[in-house]
Amino acid sequence: MHVLKIGNNNFNGMAFIIKMKHNKASASSNYNKLFLFFGFLLLPCSASAACAQVDHASLLSLAFKPPLNWSSSTDCCSWEGVSCQQDDDDHRVVRLWLPWRRLSGVISPSITNLTHLTHLNLSHNSFSGPLPNDLFSSLSRLQVLDLSYNSLTSHLPVFSSKTTRLETLDLSRNLFNGSIVVPAAAAATLTTFNVRKNNFAGSNPISFFCNNGSDHTSLTILDLSFNKFTGEIPPGLGACSKLQVFGAGFNNLSGYLPDEIFDLADLEELYLPGNRLLGHIGKGIVLLTKLKILELSSNKFSGPIPSNVGKLSRLENLLLSSNNFTGHLPPSLTNCTNLSTLILRFNHLTGDLSAFNFTTLPRLTMLDLGNNNFTGGELPQSLYSCKSLKAIRLASNQLTGQISPEIVALKSLSFLSLSINNLTNATGAIRILMGCKSLTTLVLSNNFLLEPVPDDENLAELDGFLNLKVLALGGCQFTGQVPSWLAKLKNLQALDLSYNLITGSVPGWLGSLPNLFYMDLSNNLFEGGFPTELCGIPALTSEETGDHKVQESFLELPLFVKPTNATSQLYKELSQFRRAIYVGNNLLNGTIPIQIGQLRLLHVLDFRHNNFTGSIPDQISNLANLEILDFSYNHLSGAIPASLKSLNFMSFFSVAYNDLQGLVPSGGQFDTFTISSFEGNPGLCGPPTVRLTCSPQPPPPPPVGGGSSFNGKFLTGIITAIGYGIGFGIGFWLEINKKKFLCNLKCIFKTCRSLINQMTKRIQKFCTVDQQNNDSVN
Repeated sequence: MHVLKIGNNNFNGMAFIIKMKHNKASASSNYNKLFLFFGFLLLPCSASAACAQVDHASLLSLAFKPPLNWSSSTDCCSWEGVSCQQDDDDHRVVRLWLPWRRLSGVISPSITNLTHLTHLNLSHNSFSGPLPNDLFSSLSRLQVLDLSYNSLTSHLPVFSSKTTRLETLDLSRNLFNGSIVVPAAAAATLTTFNVRKNNFAGSNPISFFCNNGSDHTSLTILDLSFNKFTGEIPPGLGACSKLQVFGAGFNNLSGYLPDEIFDLADLEELYLPGNRLLGHIGKGIVLLTKLKILELSSNKFSGPIPSNVGKLSRLENLLLSSNNFTGHLPPSLTNCTNLSTLILRFNHLTGDLSAFNFTTLPRLTMLDLGNNNFTGGELPQSLYSCKSLKAIRLASNQLTGQISPEIVALKSLSFLSLSINNLTNATGAIRILMGCKSLTTLVLSNNFLLEPVPDDENLAELDGFLNLKVLALGGCQFTGQVPSWLAKLKNLQALDLSYNLITGSVPGWLGSLPNLFYMDLSNNLFEGGFPTELCGIPALTSEETGDHKVQESFLELPLFVKPTNATSQLYKELSQFRRAIYVGNNLLNGTIPIQIGQLRLLHVLDFRHNNFTGSIPDQISNLANLEILDFSYNHLSGAIPASLKSLNFMSFFSVAYNDLQGLVPSGGQFDTFTISSFEGNPGLCGPPTVRLTCSPQPPPPPPVGGGSSFNGKFLTGIITAIGYGIGFGIGFWLEINKKKFLCNLKCIFKTCRSLINQMTKRIQKFCTVDQQNNDSVN
């Protein structure tokens, strides 16, 4: 009896004949079926061969987790992800293709028994541990090896002299370390070599693939980015004449950009950000006529952007941020009509931006010219013709004027940052920008100096900013109160009103914004207590609040956030923001509400430099995610709750300069805090304060001097008598003019206190302009 294998199905030949004999169909039909059957029998023997026992056993011993639907009772050539090919009388496994299967564990050494493998793909899984040392020597027939997107560790196995067929090697996004050595025999056949995002170190391995003495011309993709390679780009790169993608970004490379890169006529992507490369970009860059992506950000390049860069007509992405480029935007850049992304922030570029003609860049979607020295009135008018624009950042320049109504023509505009310029007419700007219906991120910080906060009746009636998620109006010295139209922004997640002169109380209705999880009201003139309504902000109390759950939002351009007590951080997603409440440096008073313990998802709580009184609520220990807690410079009393030591994620803590007493808690994160966290509280004791023990303090010693006891008592008596006399006189007068005097005294005190506080705040703000520019969302 013959077993016929077609695809993944097995047909029993004898059963087929028996079935034909009992068929009531016509004789011609039987003859046709019999002819087909014998035709199948005449197919090559590969159709009837089963996979070799060694491969069958090796695959089973891989023991993938979770197990695949591989049954030991069936032919392994029919298993999921397995393909075979005939070799003599057996079928040998030549292809093991299992990406995106959620597999985990260690890659077993038994995989090296699959000696006929030509294609091995275990990418996008969760494998860990090292690779078998003899991987390359045993699997000498490998043509494609893709282990990307796992957690594999240790050194790369040594290449064998038998590795002469490998074409694609992709080990990207793993945890490999050590150096890379590729023998000439293996390098000669490779077309793709990708080790992006690992921990490889040592000298740059470019020379293994491209050197002047090599005949190798096959390599098209070479990506060494996000490793720890050092040194200069070695000579010989020009020998890889077919190279289309060259990436070595985010290493420790130094030196100059070699001119032989410009000999790579087929190059489409040049990716070298995050190194220490320096010098000018040579004019030869225009020889790379097929270039689509030029990414040289975060280096030390200087000089002007090549004036003839417009000859790169296929250029789609030009990213040169965080360098030392000088001069103007090259006029020839307008010839790059395919340009979609232009990122030049953090350089020293100058010129009148309104003179640049953006009308020839219809595909432009991302424009970031922030942190330069561009001048000009408002936004360039020609920019409004770029209908595809989704993101604009012109922050930290010298733009003046007002926002034009023409900006509403940018229907796709989602991200707009114009902070730290000299714009005017805040109310007009908000009214116009409410017409940009796609806006999700709006940053206007450090403009509109000393204007009233935008809050007229027309703004409250407009149906705008319905999609807004980030609003930053910090550092504008706005006067007035929190605008009421903010209550309509139900999608708002991050709000920055810091470094203004906003007065009144903190509105409790902010607690009704369902998605708000980042709120910075610091450095204003807010009075009154902390509203208990803010202790129920949905996005800070529970992850299971339906629409109130903080949404992960990708930002078209990164945001730079510099809150107090935190270093500058770059965020590409809103979900990366710390969930925070900043109300420091205000005039808030009263007690800290015990309901604050409901904000279980909070990461930062900053109440410093206010007038809060009472004790620290024990309920703060419920804030299990808290990382920063700052109550310094208030009038808090009582003891520090011992329960706070259960806050295991707290990295910064300060109650300095209050009226606290008792033993400082020990254990947990409290053992890491220094004396600066507790100074200014004479009543605190125990490490790390000055009073290491909490024993009662001895009474002050008697005065030392030559006077007699009689003289001291006599003088004391005289002073006491005089005091009583003055007090009696004042009391007698007050009894007559009591009501009028107390009223006047109260009014005077209240007026003086308000004037002093406001003047102090204003002086602080005008004396800390640089600080305002640094502590905001940009």
